[in-house]
Amino acid sequence: MNRKIYPTDLTDEQWRRIEPHFSHHRRYKWDKRELVNAVLYITKTGCQWRLLPNDFPPYTTVWSFFRRANHSGLWDKILQDLVKKSD
Repeated sequence: MNRKIYPTDLTDEQWRRIEPHFSHHRRYKWDKRELVNAVLYITKTGCQWRLLPNDFPPYTTVWSFFRRANHSGLWDKILQDLVKKSD
């Protein structure tokens, strides 16, 4: 990760919980963890998409990722896994 660390970023344990959701996805220029971190930053801070800090992927890419994940139901699964307590 070549960017500032934000308090909204996933911990390694949180990423391990949701990473399996991306195991069948193709590889793209942007890491899925970075895209999730960017969406979490927006939702937690309430910032506008266009005001996403420049050290995240471009806001258009993040918006597209979120839109597709939300439409497919993936985003709900991610959130459910993030709020689960470890056994």
